[in-house]
Amino acid sequence: MKKIIVLGGYGGFGSRLSRRLAGDGFQVVVAGRDYEAAEALARQLPNAIALRADRNGDLAAILSEQKPFLLIDAAGPFQQSERRVAQACIAAGIHYIDLADARDFVGAISSLDEPARAAGVAIVSGASSVPALSSAVVAALTRDMDEVHSIEMSISASNRATAGASVASAILSYVGKPVPLWRGRRWREKRGWHMLKRQNYAVIGKPGLQRLVALADVPDHDLLVDGTPGRPSVLFRAGPEFAFQTLALWLLSWPVVWGWVTSLRKIGHFLLPLQGFTAKLGTARSAMTIETKGISQGAMLARRWTLIADNGDGVEIPPLPAQLLARALRSGQLAPGARPAGGLLELTQFRDLFRALAISDETNETSYTPLYQRVMGAAFARLSEPVRAMHAVFGDGGAEGEATVSRGRSLAARLVAGVFGFPPAGNHPLHVSFEEEDGIERWERDFSGRCFCSHLSEEKGHLVERFGPFRFAFDLPARGNGLSMEIRGWSFLRLPFLCSWRRAVPPMSGRRMTAFTSMSRSPCRSSAWSSIIAAGCGSLTDLIPRVVRLPRR
Repeated sequence: MKKIIVLGGYGGFGSRLSRRLAGDGFQVVVAGRDYEAAEALARQLPNAIALRADRNGDLAAILSEQKPFLLIDAAGPFQQSERRVAQACIAAGIHYIDLADARDFVGAISSLDEPARAAGVAIVSGASSVPALSSAVVAALTRDMDEVHSIEMSISASNRATAGASVASAILSYVGKPVPLWRGRRWREKRGWHMLKRQNYAVIGKPGLQRLVALADVPDHDLLVDGTPGRPSVLFRAGPEFAFQTLALWLLSWPVVWGWVTSLRKIGHFLLPLQGFTAKLGTARSAMTIETKGISQGAMLARRWTLIADNGDGVEIPPLPAQLLARALRSGQLAPGARPAGGLLELTQFRDLFRALAISDETNETSYTPLYQRVMGAAFARLSEPVRAMHAVFGDGGAEGEATVSRGRSLAARLVAGVFGFPPAGNHPLHVSFEEEDGIERWERDFSGRCFCSHLSEEKGHLVERFGPFRFAFDLPARGNGLSMEIRGWSFLRLPFLCSWRRAVPPMSGRRMTAFTSMSRSPCRSSAWSSIIAAGCGSLTDLIPRVVRLPRR
């Protein structure tokens, strides 16, 4: 009978893992600093014993005495943690798995690959919902995609789920801190627990869920970017059941953003009792969803996988990857070496375990037609390839190049430039980020660090571009193989103002593209008020790059 030491084997996830391993016929050593808690659980399991052990202490003597086949670290937290447990296992010739979801910790485990191979042991980090389960889902969703543009994921736990000190410490470690994200074809920083979104979760035959989620820092932000065709943008959000909990943590993040405090980890022992007061409220339902957008045989496809767990079974999911990997080690299916858990398991293996739980999951697929193609119809196909590619936005993309900016000198032009944050005149390095969600595009232009953005959508057959409270409607007639944009009206706070005469933005074709925004050069004279605003519009395109070279998306 194979022996497994489970560090933190009596904790929220560790106890569930210990039960599963005992059920699989392993001899389980329930280990941790609290011997009484370990012994209480060990009495309930077949072939289990308790052991006092500290993951931050000297494990060499324990490993030498116990001689386990495998050690699983379920204790955590792994943020800002050393790899001493894995190193001790390598020195003792013992396999190692952990349930880490700390980005830096999991990403750095490959540095132990050479000594692990020399010792003939498998060292696997991240055997949890992320990156083990998430990467298995992404692999299934993108199995036939030639290029993946974006991956967006979220998890929302039931309010009745037990959140231990390690989980709380892990979340608080990145709240308000910079989180590097690959978006718009470049690395950018966003703040942890920001980028709030109301996420819907739906599975046929189950009541739907809607939860407020926020940016969480996970290994997938690195692993899936590097390991998926097309280097897609990757975004992971998480959140509790109640929106007020998400919002409260978002509010607490601002002192970190402003530099008043370095971290919120020290307040974890205050938040856990507060969470306990609300533990009996809410439901016993958790959810997870992953959406990928990419190209398969020339078609734009969005695939979404959704899981809903009832009866409190959501907390059973994080230990499942470690159980599956322990089985694989027992049967000799894992080669020696150190690696993240992402890519080691398949979704079908998880579904075999889901059947014994109150868990339902399904996958949906939808095709997509780009915004400019919807507005232009058949004329879109006649555009030159560079222009067509630039305006076929799906998921996430980006382009970079150089821009020459000329600006108007009137007071109205300077006022509008200040309101919208347009760049000064001159030559600038330019980066444009494209994001598409639910058919609406967001274009962000970065001129030498000066950024401004707009949102594009379709309304009544027109392309509509929104800058804050201003909205401009355009027709998109094709001229040869170029794209022309003719203004048809504009509004302020959705109060419409019509244009008495119109001119088109010069056509875009080939690699030289003019007028990155849709702003027309023509004045609109339907009223005295609109004339004032339109005077700014007339100068507005003088603020936009007149010559742009974009070598790649």
